[in-house]
Amino acid sequence: MDESAFHAKFDLTGRTAIVTGGTRGIGLAIAEGLIALGANVVVASRKADACAATAERLSRLGGAALGVPTHLGDVPAVNALVEETVKRFGGIDIIINNAANPLAQTLGEITTEAWEKSFAVNLQGPVFLVQAALPHLRASSHAAVLNVVSAGAFIYSPMVSMYSAAKTAMVSFTRSMAAEFAHVGIRVNALAPGSVDTDMVRKNPPEFIKVMESSALMQRIARPDEMVAPAMLLVSDAGSYITGQTLIVDGGMVAR
Repeated sequence: MDESAFHAKFDLTGRTAIVTGGTRGIGLAIAEGLIALGANVVVASRKADACAATAERLSRLGGAALGVPTHLGDVPAVNALVEETVKRFGGIDIIINNAANPLAQTLGEITTEAWEKSFAVNLQGPVFLVQAALPHLRASSHAAVLNVVSAGAFIYSPMVSMYSAAKTAMVSFTRSMAAEFAHVGIRVNALAPGSVDTDMVRKNPPEFIKVMESSALMQRIARPDEMVAPAMLLVSDAGSYITGQTLIVDGGMVAR
């Protein structure tokens, strides 16, 4: 393989990607990575001002971007996200299911309201987004879905059992989607980050953050941009023979 052929594997020029939770943290880093490789990017989050600011930021990086305020727990809103994307860019090639709700409640004290809110965003939203986008993914010659899960799907996660359970379910859905969609050329994989320096992590007390650092073999938490290259592998032609897999990028947390 020569240099030009190698670089072409990562070229996303002309492809359109939706990134949920795309206005900050891992989602924003991935959105910027997609722009750098030439993709059109639609970012979705609940806050309209954050969506608008992120779309402007991505446009300044030289790409075509759109922000669509979307509550992932609202199925009609998820359907509207797909419609707005297709209206602007004509199709969908990549779905990045990154939005998450880390509601924390101890077992024995979980409320039905918290349960519904957690699973609506962490499980229902991603599944129904793929379902809504499916006709457009089928029409793409480079279709890829990336479900951002968590290393917490594979280890004990105190306080955030609902979050981890939903992420574990998304690992299962990833395998099922990969199996059901392979015949129409849609690849589906998952990315499982460990602790990453995001707003979600920074809200924890300092002593909790120290535990997160020490739980990884590499003795630190990750930067959001360290999730970008693994994500680009899985959604670009560089990962053309990878489907149904979960790539754990956690500094050695699960291994430990």
